[in-house]
Amino acid sequence: MRHLLATGAVGAVLLLGSAGTASAQSCATSVGAVLSITGSMAAIGSAIGDAGKLAVDHFNEAGGVNDCTVRYILRDDQGSPNVGVDAAKTLVEIEKVPVLLGAIQSGVSMPILSSVTVPAKVTQISCCSSAPSFTALSAEGGTQGYWFRTLPTDRPQAAVLASIAAERGYKKIAIIHVNSDYGNSLAGSFKKDVEKLGATVTSVTAYNQEQASYRAEVNAALQGEPEALFLVAFPADGATVTREWISFGGPQKFIFSNALRADEFVNSVGAQYLTEAFGIDNAQVEGESVDAFNKSWEATFGAAPNGPGLHTMYDAAAVALLAMEQAGKADGTAIRDNIRKVTGGEGEPVYPGAEGFKKAKQLIAEGKPIRYVGATGPLEFDENGDVTGPYLIWGVKDGALVTLDKWDNARVGGALAAVEN
Repeated sequence: MRHLLATGAVGAVLLLGSAGTASAQSCATSVGAVLSITGSMAAIGSAIGDAGKLAVDHFNEAGGVNDCTVRYILRDDQGSPNVGVDAAKTLVEIEKVPVLLGAIQSGVSMPILSSVTVPAKVTQISCCSSAPSFTALSAEGGTQGYWFRTLPTDRPQAAVLASIAAERGYKKIAIIHVNSDYGNSLAGSFKKDVEKLGATVTSVTAYNQEQASYRAEVNAALQGEPEALFLVAFPADGATVTREWISFGGPQKFIFSNALRADEFVNSVGAQYLTEAFGIDNAQVEGESVDAFNKSWEATFGAAPNGPGLHTMYDAAAVALLAMEQAGKADGTAIRDNIRKVTGGEGEPVYPGAEGFKKAKQLIAEGKPIRYVGATGPLEFDENGDVTGPYLIWGVKDGALVTLDKWDNARVGGALAAVEN
């Protein structure tokens, strides 16, 4: 997949959304993004950055936000909370962005939220941070409503994966997970759920990112003689763990987290070793809105949008821009207060792409309600800024990623009920 991004030593990138066919505009509005585009996350982070820029480009083609060109300013958090906070501070304090998209990792999003965006009254929308700790913080009043995310929490993921593992008859499962909010939460929930369904978790082993080797962690996980491995990782480190697991004779029955649904991961491990693997990711419902995004991505990049976070990042940017248009001004609190006005509800449906955004702008100008139906399908945020959605189960066949199954909301709810009752 071709990417639009280039990174420098300090990881700062400024991307200008083109004005396209829109008339000349004398003002500009900035949207900030903090993503992991170098280090172990580079394989997926740069593509996620492209998805945000694509939404900005589409909005500029539609005439910009409130007749102002949108600038997309992306900074690299390098997978580090400290770097991410510094990048967010620059965007908020110097660039004066009213909305920040990001981060990918929950462990980076949380300190940005608590120390930068909430104090500055800047709306933060993440495409990819799924830890349930954000829901708890919001319920306690800690986000002041400035937090939203366009993918479901990882709690349902664990229940669905545990259900499939039980269906496949796996009785002894080892867990290896990244030592982060995301990894700790998903691994803990999966352990609880799969044990509720009758399996034994032989070991739970955490690892720190960007190591040259994970032999120690793999050997520790193999001690209990598991018949399958549940791996919570990002593509670069995940590929290293998986290759070493195979080289030490570990069984080639794998359960993979959503972040590993990437061509780069499959190619690095070797598709021939993953024929019995299955993983999970957020699914897109079928329909006009999803088709609009997919076709636009393929036309721009020459490949299908395979990879985590692409659809959800596009929607994060689109929701921010539509809320800004609805508010009539680039203000963090106004964006916060208008996000639910442009999603959910009974308004006129509008879809991804320049034509969809033109329609949205016209309806807003006429004082008519809109309902953004996005690259992931319909979006409706609850009181904590969370969304629900379907999942897809993926695997590897004939050397490529394929969709094995889809779970709608009712089926996901059934899996949760089975482990929580």
